[in-house]
Amino acid sequence: MNTPIREHNLRVAALWGSGGRAYDRISRSISSAIEHCVDRLNPMPGERIADVATGTGWTSRAIARLGAQVIGIDIAGPLLNAARDIALEQNLAIEYRLSDAEALPFSDGELDGVISTFGVMFVPDQQRAASEFARVCRSGGRVAIAAWLPEGNAVKMRQVLQPFAATPSVAPPSPFVWGMPDWLTANLGRDFSLGFEEGVVLTRFSSSAAAWGAYTEGFGPVRAVAEALNTVQRNELHTAFVSWVDQFRTGLGISIPFEYLVTIGHRA
Repeated sequence: MNTPIREHNLRVAALWGSGGRAYDRISRSISSAIEHCVDRLNPMPGERIADVATGTGWTSRAIARLGAQVIGIDIAGPLLNAARDIALEQNLAIEYRLSDAEALPFSDGELDGVISTFGVMFVPDQQRAASEFARVCRSGGRVAIAAWLPEGNAVKMRQVLQPFAATPSVAPPSPFVWGMPDWLTANLGRDFSLGFEEGVVLTRFSSSAAAWGAYTEGFGPVRAVAEALNTVQRNELHTAFVSWVDQFRTGLGISIPFEYLVTIGHRA
């Protein structure tokens, strides 16, 4: 059967899709960082913008409200189904396509802009994804990327999970290079004039238990690790996760600062 997803991404698509609509809770928790990236892209009414790795569509909805024509793409069908439902509920006309960041479904120079918020950074073929961004963006168009910084709390939370995760036969590339200006310049600088801006998003939950519930229900990579464990191991993961989250306790709940980089590129 023909599929728009490259074969090596099919397993990853199932992993990310497992959270379904619950993934939108994760997007909500980082919504100010998403809005930061959208603001710097500055989509204009009538422009044609692709939101790559749209997930449940938070970024695409922000762009649509500004009057641009947005197409959200993702490899995870359940996330796209949720994105379509939410857009319909909010009376937003957004097109969603099952497709792959490594093989974007657009012709050369078709788009006024391409954006990805904490999405394209997780693709395995990073150079190909970067070249696809350049291919589909017209001369004078823009690219916008939000990615976690390589020394920030997103990495530290991942390190909590690593002892409980299966070791892959081939180590994947680090997604956090998308938060490094030198790497971005090397891979996008030939086609785009780049600018960078750091930010911090405060991810808030009512309690550490609420954070555990949100991530194990809606965030595919955490959900997959937890579901693969036996009861004893899952309890150990729960203890480790809650212990890490508890360091960010305030008088009102949990407030985790996640550090990120917004990159804006103007196409030559």
